[in-house]
Amino acid sequence: MQVFEDWNQKVKKTFNATNPEVVLTVTEAGSMLGLSKDQMKVYVDKNKLTKVPIMRSVHRYLLLKSEIDRIVQEQ
Repeated sequence: MQVFEDWNQKVKKTFNATNPEVVLTVTEAGSMLGLSKDQMKVYVDKNKLTKVPIMRSVHRYLLLKSEIDRIVQEQ
């Protein structure tokens, strides 16, 4: 039986394997800050965080782990 892997997780794994900058999905970043996925999307836009675009989708993006870590430390 084939195990399901979330598409965002596949993209994240590929990006992290080929780039020195570590990224998180919106859901992962939101959970670090205690926010839902939708709340995190608003937070990203409001605070002008860096969005790492995903080529196949206009609405999907990854976030830099370093920025999220800095925000968590400041709280």
